Amino acid sequence: MEKNLADFLASFSAAVDLAQQQRFQSPDRERLRDALSRYLGRPAVDVPIVTEEIPFHRFADLDIALERLAAADPDNSLIGMGGGQQRRHLTLSDVVQEEGFSNVPVGQPDFVNVAIGPDSSREALALGIRLFRHGGIPVAVMQRKGDPQTGSPEANIAVMAAKRPAAAAVLAALREDLRTNSVLRGQVVSLGFDPYGQSGAGVTFLPRPRLPRSEVILPDGVLDRVRSHVIGIAGHRSRLKAAGQHLKRGVLLYGPPGTGKTHTVRHLLSETPGTTAVLLSGGSLGAVSQAAKLARAMAPSLVVLEDIDLIAEDRSMGHGPQPLLFEVLDALDGLDADSDVAFVMTTNRVDVLERALAQRPGRVDLAVEIPLPDAADRARLLELYAPPGTFSPAALAQVAEQTEGATASFARELVRRAVLAAAEAGEDSADGHLLGAAESLSGQRENLTRSLLGAAPDVDGSVPAESDDPGPRATGPRPGFVWSPLPSGGPG
Repeated sequence: MEKNLADFLASFSAAVDLAQQQRFQSPDRERLRDALSRYLGRPAVDVPIVTEEIPFHRFADLDIALERLAAADPDNSLIGMGGGQQRRHLTLSDVVQEEGFSNVPVGQPDFVNVAIGPDSSREALALGIRLFRHGGIPVAVMQRKGDPQTGSPEANIAVMAAKRPAAAAVLAALREDLRTNSVLRGQVVSLGFDPYGQSGAGVTFLPRPRLPRSEVILPDGVLDRVRSHVIGIAGHRSRLKAAGQHLKRGVLLYGPPGTGKTHTVRHLLSETPGTTAVLLSGGSLGAVSQAAKLARAMAPSLVVLEDIDLIAEDRSMGHGPQPLLFEVLDALDGLDADSDVAFVMTTNRVDVLERALAQRPGRVDLAVEIPLPDAADRARLLELYAPPGTFSPAALAQVAEQTEGATASFARELVRRAVLAAAEAGEDSADGHLLGAAESLSGQRENLTRSLLGAAPDVDGSVPAESDDPGPRATGPRPGFVWSPLPSGGPG
């Protein structure tokens, strides 16, 4: 009985192997294994294969580097792997070593468009094998793009060479090219795995903001402190390094929603052309380790972590330590002291931040409160958003006094409503329209609108006056108007 079962299993296994070989049969195409053997000058099954993974955000760089390396041989060529969808799951080792895949034919290479800038892209090799001579020795290099949907986001290369040292030499040449060249250098990028955005291998390129200092409305001295720590240190990097002083730094911008934290970050980006910036927020905060590695390689760099409280809450809260918190701490601690990298973090909830992140030197060495604007700054915000010369200084000051606790979004909406009211009346915008818009937004029927714009109404629907005693959360949102973040481009 046992012998019959063993014979059956052996026959079944042989049938499966035969079916696999027949599936890849293509009488008019050369087998990939034979093509590799012919090019390398020895049986491919006897040639060792050296593989290496490349971070997903360096895929475009890898494609450029390998194309450049192969181009040094004028007789280089490019082939693909046949076999339909199955080829996407086959490695070079499968094709060369496994008998079940020995009939995989030579096919056409696969290509994919990847972004290499905010408005530019290139056709990159998603799956294919480059055949060329390196140092006079034939080599075959398979390049494969990562696939985040299958849990394998990293790019992969597999190198075969007639002489093993040649494979190591190819990898060394690629590493050197990746070290010195990158399409990411000097760009503003976001890391993630969004298949619907303008992304390439998990990288989304963003245009660098243009936000002059005059459009950042903050209390006197606040912006100067932030600029000095982020931009000033970078401007004196040579002198600081010569004096043995560290360059890496962490800056925490905290305060109620909508007071200008994101707006301040946009200004820093606009004032640092040529600096590589990596922006992480929401789900992409999980890529903090990759962001730190990228920033180190592309220094001078900025790493922006928005709403850091989402992952860095105090460990006494919730259900124990947060893995992403430890990644953030490791990223900050892991940088060399002389790395010109600035971590800029924002939070609306500084009171729940992990103390090790918010207070320990070397992780965050400057914490700056971005407070709600006072009456003078509210008047400046109204003037900033209004068409030049539309409203008188007296009207701006009057409305500013009436909107205690308001933030940028409220000021922006006031101006929009005033301009709209004038347009509907067929009139030029004037002080009366601004005053009317302020009165309209303070009415009982606009209670929900005020709440959505940041107001915190009392039970009876009125907006409470600001208390002289802010209570234990002096750095948190104050009663009155607070702001819910606007899309990119608005106040933040």
